[in-house]
Amino acid sequence: MTATTRTRTPAPGQSVTGGGVLTGTGTLIRFNLRRDRIRLPVWILALFLGTVSTAGNYKTLYADPQDRAAAVTTMDSPAGLAMTGPPHYLDEYTFGSMLGHQMIGFMAVMVGLMSVLIITRHTRNEEETNRAELVRSIVVGRHAHLAAALTVAVVANLALALLLGFGLGAMGIDSIDTGGSLLYGFTHAAVGIVFAAVATVTAQITAHTRAASGMAIAVIGLSYVLRAAGDAGGNDALSWLSPIGWAQRTYVYLDNRWWPLLPCLALTVLCASAGFVLSTRRDVGAGLRAARQGSPVASESLVTPLGLALRLHRSILAGFGAGLLLMGAMYGSILGQADDMLKNIDQIQEALEEVGGTSMAESFASMVMVVLAVVASVYVVMAALRPRSEENAGRAEALLSTGLSRSRWAGSHLAVAMAGGTVLLLLAGLGIGVAGAASAGDPGLFPELVGAALAYAPALWVTVGVAAVLFGRLPRAAAAVWAVPVYAFVVGYLGKLLRFPHWMNNLSPFGHVPQLPAAEMNWTPMVVLTLITAGLVWLGLDGFRRRDLETK
Repeated sequence: MTATTRTRTPAPGQSVTGGGVLTGTGTLIRFNLRRDRIRLPVWILALFLGTVSTAGNYKTLYADPQDRAAAVTTMDSPAGLAMTGPPHYLDEYTFGSMLGHQMIGFMAVMVGLMSVLIITRHTRNEEETNRAELVRSIVVGRHAHLAAALTVAVVANLALALLLGFGLGAMGIDSIDTGGSLLYGFTHAAVGIVFAAVATVTAQITAHTRAASGMAIAVIGLSYVLRAAGDAGGNDALSWLSPIGWAQRTYVYLDNRWWPLLPCLALTVLCASAGFVLSTRRDVGAGLRAARQGSPVASESLVTPLGLALRLHRSILAGFGAGLLLMGAMYGSILGQADDMLKNIDQIQEALEEVGGTSMAESFASMVMVVLAVVASVYVVMAALRPRSEENAGRAEALLSTGLSRSRWAGSHLAVAMAGGTVLLLLAGLGIGVAGAASAGDPGLFPELVGAALAYAPALWVTVGVAAVLFGRLPRAAAAVWAVPVYAFVVGYLGKLLRFPHWMNNLSPFGHVPQLPAAEMNWTPMVVLTLITAGLVWLGLDGFRRRDLETK
């Protein structure tokens, strides 16, 4: 008799080398946590410290009941509710309800951003760089990468929830108790996990990390807009279409309702299940959306390094442009009410007096210009670091093996970063200019606000120069350039409210920009910043020409 050998055919989704669809998940979770051992603590601590410092400032800003009553009057307007949350919080405006009203909407966006980036970093980016295919060549289940990424996102959000809950509860602030603080923390965790689940779906649609992140971030933006429109217009049905709206309707420190978190749980299960199912309907490294067949002949713009760089950056530039235009319009819509909104807040009044200006609208506009410029600098940093991503992925080596020089290749990305940042400032200026002039009833504000936004262009260029130096001279430390926008926001905006020493603002390129329209135009710092940019870019490109390429 002849012995027969039976071979077992793997079940759909099962690893060919054996094991179940989740085999290796635990190992990948530990590996992901190790990779993010710096990134996640920075995210969590930044969000925690921002919330704690805000809660502490409320005791100073709104120490008297009269101050809180004035804040209620100010916030009870369409513009105020769009920037904060539903009006029910205003029924009893304690320190706790004030924290929930003013912070949940903003924090939900930040927590959602953290969660989206965790998912796309550990799923789509692993496939795009071919590391996932290498890992799957051993005994690792098909769903292990996605399950590990989702677990890390859940762990990060739960850690933030517990830190917020016990940290705020221990501050001893009136009306901010431990029970309400735990709900406040888990509200943020619920929203963050929802957007993490959304990212598990977008990561299956496209084959590119940036596109997957962009689609998930667009969902976050849409959620915020739906919430803002519903609260401003008194349309609860519209706000209930948004996970951010669900979070705000917990009414923390006021009613302490836990049940609005149930829709978050349901949507998380739905999106995560869809993500796992969709992952079985595509190949590793591919997306569900088939790549379009390009033209057999490239356009004239694509045969130049500048045209190729612009093509690579156009999607994220368009996304930031739309966001800054909308953000500028939102700030502009409250310029006409700035005097009534801020007249009873002594700390903000002192900060605005330091800024100067002939009217409260001008002073307030000068302050928020820093925020718009910092948001634009986020794009600038991402664009300026694109050459590093191309180098790591090995694509730069293929291009530079031709007659293309290193300076022209890297310089094209830096040029797009600087030009794109300037365009973003223009769009932000148009948004705040049109809305601000209409809100204040002063057409003359429009050109002043547009010019005030564009005045920050040299500061953005210096940021590009810092990125160029790090990329060219210290490529492994290139991510340190993120300290520039973070420092600009903390010192340039929050520092005015918290009365930081003036010399700290001078350490940021944003601190040397004339604070238009409240201040007079001064061309000297603009010229100096431009010259510094030229020197930094030269140093960066010179360093890049002299060093070896690094490919991961």
